[in-house]
Amino acid sequence: MRIIRTVLMIIGAVATLAAAGVVAAVVFFSMYKPPVPDKTVLTLDLDRNVVEYGSGKLTPWSAFGKAGPELWEIVAAIERAAADERVVGLAARVGSSSMGLARIQELRDAIRTFRRSGKPAYAFAESFGEFGPGNGAFYLATAFEKIYLLPSGDVGLTGLLAQSYFLKGALDKLDVKYSLEQREEYKGIKEMFAEDGFTAAQRAALTRILESLTEQLTAGIAGGRGLSHAAVGDLMLRAPFSAQDALAAKLVDGLHYRDEVDDLIRERLGADVAFLPLSRYRRRLEEKDGDATTVALIYGLGQVHRGRSRYRTLAGENSMGSDSVARAFRRAADDDDVRAIIFRVDSPGGSYVASDVIWREVRQARKKGKPVIVSMGNVAGSGGYFVAAPADRIVAQPATLTGSIGVAAGKLVTRGLWDKLGVSWDQVAGNTNATFWSTLQDYDPDQRNRLGHLLDVAYDDFVSKVAQGRKLSREEVRAVAKGRVWTGADARENGLVDELGGYAATLRAVREAAGLEPDAAIRLRLFPRRESTLRLLVEELTGYGNSEIEFPEPHLIRGIVERFGLLANRPRSRQFDGHRNVLEMPLPARLR
Repeated sequence: MRIIRTVLMIIGAVATLAAAGVVAAVVFFSMYKPPVPDKTVLTLDLDRNVVEYGSGKLTPWSAFGKAGPELWEIVAAIERAAADERVVGLAARVGSSSMGLARIQELRDAIRTFRRSGKPAYAFAESFGEFGPGNGAFYLATAFEKIYLLPSGDVGLTGLLAQSYFLKGALDKLDVKYSLEQREEYKGIKEMFAEDGFTAAQRAALTRILESLTEQLTAGIAGGRGLSHAAVGDLMLRAPFSAQDALAAKLVDGLHYRDEVDDLIRERLGADVAFLPLSRYRRRLEEKDGDATTVALIYGLGQVHRGRSRYRTLAGENSMGSDSVARAFRRAADDDDVRAIIFRVDSPGGSYVASDVIWREVRQARKKGKPVIVSMGNVAGSGGYFVAAPADRIVAQPATLTGSIGVAAGKLVTRGLWDKLGVSWDQVAGNTNATFWSTLQDYDPDQRNRLGHLLDVAYDDFVSKVAQGRKLSREEVRAVAKGRVWTGADARENGLVDELGGYAATLRAVREAAGLEPDAAIRLRLFPRRESTLRLLVEELTGYGNSEIEFPEPHLIRGIVERFGLLANRPRSRQFDGHRNVLEMPLPARLR
């Protein structure tokens, strides 16, 4: 026994030393930063999606979803590379992506900043659209000095198109009625279910949006390619172009394969250049912000709802939970190290109540002496604008879709569909008004009046808070409200936005609001901190995420089991919830 005990002790000691060695090695390699080579050309893949928040680095399973690199991390790294003597150029792959035009403009701004340092920037594309629209990708590419296209590629620069589906015919066939009220005529949610096409108000709003975006697209391409605006408009009418025709039209600078583009870069910058992915460059950078001013960065992304924010990794989707965002504002406002707050909003809206909770915390942070600067992404409409309205300043890209100051609410009435399917329902009501939220029957006249009153109160509150935050009269706000969506460029003209721009413009606004020097160094600190991999995994598998919990939790484990169908008697709701959120921005139109 003594020999066995001795052997086991030796084995245990060896295992402990081995484990300690592994841990030490992991710590060492995680802290070790290889130097950035001299004569570095940074490479960047913009052919994949670029997200606002929640990149693949968060979780090992993100590779199976839509998550990509984070926008502001890319922008900050490019701007830092512009002043880095070791970096001599930038080469990016472009061609197709689900990025919106505002996100593309953010990247264009960073690339143009890089080029102003005198360093070349190259774009390579296998195709701009590949027998499909490639407007956004080509618009992005024109920020680069040179554009190279695969000899078999094409350029689908055919212009922007807004398309929307309308469900009235399908609902009629299913005998489903959508009973909804909205404020006001531009809101556009009711028409999706009650009309066969755009109303005059919707068509007018969409026409102006397309005019504004086309103006921006044309100006960017014309400036990047040295063409007149008229020439770009003519090219859009003649597109799509084969690679050879695109070269003849001066849309691209050469037709090459990727390895040939690398050779062209070496010919210009030297055979000894080192190609380094931007993500690795960023990790190798030394922190130089020891004396920097701390600024809180709070994200408000996706649909607004009560509870905790969620990031659905596999779907690549975020949501803005009022509990999470409100708590982030409180903590940032109470942190003595934080001088100001950046609130990055990319949201079509959602819950009125949740939006109001966040609105309050933005106001409270300002009362505690912390300036709040809102930076808008692709979309900041309806509830997404509601939460932004009380900020000190609002910065948006020209292509941001914002406004949609209006409200809507209603329900699907499904009694006819159930009758068609041979499914009968019965009910016992405690009083005649208990059916108000039931999807089995429509509102009676009194109930519809009360629904309208609730919407009037919410709409009046929305208009009042925008007027208060933007220092406009109620009449001025109502003139640009009515549920109408504006581009950021038009929103600046009508007073809904203060300044056009992205990362750099937002930091300038922060320095001004916080009384800092124009060149003061800023350290961005994320509030709240990133979620742990365990929490993200459990929320991904269970759908739970609206409560403050500690792991492990029995109901979460049960949720995993239920999600994979391992329990036969999982309770299910028998009634479809057809109610709409009050502050939701309609985005049925697909811009291509």
